[in-house]
Amino acid sequence: MTEPIEKTGQNRFSARVVSWLRHEMAPAIFGRRIIGAALIAATLAAVYWLALASDRYVSDAHVIIQRTDLPSGQGMDLGSILMGAGGASRVDQLLLRDHLRSVDMLRKLEDTLRLRAHYSDTSRDLFSRMWRKDASIEWFHRHYLGRTSIEYDDYAGVLIISAQAYDPKTAHAIAAMLVAEGESFMNKMAHDLARAQVGFLEQQVAQMNQRALTARRAVLEFQDRKGLASPQASAESIAAIVARLEGTRTELQTQRSSLLTYLVPEHPNVVMLNQQLAAVERQIAQEQARLAAPTGRTLNRTVEEMQRLEMDAVFAQDVYKTALVALERGRVEATRTIKKVSALQSPTMPEYPMEPRRVYNALVFLIVAMLLAGIAQMLLSIMRDHTD
Repeated sequence: MTEPIEKTGQNRFSARVVSWLRHEMAPAIFGRRIIGAALIAATLAAVYWLALASDRYVSDAHVIIQRTDLPSGQGMDLGSILMGAGGASRVDQLLLRDHLRSVDMLRKLEDTLRLRAHYSDTSRDLFSRMWRKDASIEWFHRHYLGRTSIEYDDYAGVLIISAQAYDPKTAHAIAAMLVAEGESFMNKMAHDLARAQVGFLEQQVAQMNQRALTARRAVLEFQDRKGLASPQASAESIAAIVARLEGTRTELQTQRSSLLTYLVPEHPNVVMLNQQLAAVERQIAQEQARLAAPTGRTLNRTVEEMQRLEMDAVFAQDVYKTALVALERGRVEATRTIKKVSALQSPTMPEYPMEPRRVYNALVFLIVAMLLAGIAQMLLSIMRDHTD
């Protein structure tokens, strides 16, 4: 007798609940259609988030870019070690972020991990998966950015990578490949720049070498054309000869003046001194004409031209030496310019699906829906009051 009585009591309670929902609660809700619609939408959203939404696993990695080169002139103190050489560059981090978010990076991931098939798996819920496997690259890239977060923490100077997938292995593989490809990309970019710089320096060295050879060849051709190995030495020798001849001329003039004090000008000794003096003066005139003359074909012009050619040759040689030093320095810097992407946190192997946040999303949708419904209901009441 006890069981039938208990069942009768339960049936009566259920009947009262159904009657209360049907005759009191339902009219109250549906009497306010906006709030009713909001509750229905929130209920549907809760059903989706709590029961239908597919699990997504998240793999996280924190990376930083370190440089292996030490800027020239920088001392090896503690500050330079922490912030200079080996320090992170904000520009490098942002460049890496842009590359990891690019279509080129997505193509590499697709070639290795087949992300199209993974993201468009029909066993996943309709709203979280990519609807078509053969979607255009633009839609595929947009879906990829919705499932992969790569953000730069400006305060900590760290690049945070988060990759979502429907299974833990794929999420981990995406994050690991992003870290590996990021390091490869940064090193390739640095090496390409270094090779371009070295190539430019090699081109400049070749040009400076040719310039130096041309300048030296011009000096040799000038020497062969003039028949002088050193015009400067020849000019100095002629100047010395002229100086000696002028000294001889002075002595002869002194002797002639002395003889004329007691001899007549026609005396043989005076005549001989006059002849010697005339010969010396003619020789002086000839030697001076070799050094300088109005005709322009003189040794002083040859010396000036030779000095100019030698100056050009010396300058070209100095520039060539400077270019060689710069080339060797550039080669050394090229071998040291390596940017290492160091993982402060290696890509994690997720064990629990952190996405979607089911309860949180359901509650947020419910609160937003009720707020919008309340605002709409209030506006509707105001309009009715003004109409009345």
